[in-house]
Amino acid sequence: MILLNNVSKTVTSGSEKLTILHAVYLTIPRGQFVAVVGPSGSGKSTLLSLVAGLDYPTTGDIRLDGEYITQMREDELARLRGAKVGFIFQSFHLIPSLTAYENILVPMEIAGLPKARERAQSLLEEVGLRERGHHYPSQLSGGEQQRVAIARAFSNAPTILLADEPTGNLDSKNGAHVFELLVKLNREHDTTLLLVTHDHALANQADRVISLSEGRIVEDREMGNGEWGVGNQESGVGSGEWGMGNGSSGVGNQEINDNPTPHSPLPTPDSAPTPHSPLPTPHTSEEAT
Repeated sequence: MILLNNVSKTVTSGSEKLTILHAVYLTIPRGQFVAVVGPSGSGKSTLLSLVAGLDYPTTGDIRLDGEYITQMREDELARLRGAKVGFIFQSFHLIPSLTAYENILVPMEIAGLPKARERAQSLLEEVGLRERGHHYPSQLSGGEQQRVAIARAFSNAPTILLADEPTGNLDSKNGAHVFELLVKLNREHDTTLLLVTHDHALANQADRVISLSEGRIVEDREMGNGEWGVGNQESGVGSGEWGMGNGSSGVGNQEINDNPTPHSPLPTPDSAPTPHSPLPTPHTSEEAT
């Protein structure tokens, strides 16, 4: 379960204070798929970063699976993220010097998980990349890189999966494939999925849609019952109206080359090397999209 109680985020911009999130109250039960939508600058990525423990709120409390992360030190947060949270970024954040197989293996070896190599291979197969495990990120298409990132996010069997515009850098075909994979794994593993997206067509397939505007939750809809949790405002779901201008999708705006140039020679995943560096942990103060 994810619980936010009176969570706000204020930063200093020059001589003025800028409030990015205003008094957010939110409860997400285990296994629910929640899409967060809203215009650029509405606080979507900031909300995700706070839930992940990558940033601290100015006010309020955040609980993940009953643990108050706002009261934790950075080393405690790192342990919690390693055990319970998976994060998928728009720009993949794969380690370029490691193969697809090794990128999935790294977090498990760092955590000392048993049978890490077997699980890494199994996850590769689960995302449809069984024959691509020995390829480096530069040798994979954008969709394939994001599928590796999804497998890596599931490597620690997280109870909570956070995805920040995971289809934003992909063409429409690869974006749809990645989204279907996320939903499939969410259902099969009973993982709570919190997804930030500009694409109303994708958001419409979630269990619940939360709309942010100027740092405030303005709509909160449980899909299927037609009732909004905030203000009983009329829904724009299904009409393409999300308060984002023309409501155009963020998927398909950027094309990824699906025929990358291979490098040679290639190592095989039979004897994965010792990880060279830990996974990146970016800090986000406000969303870029």
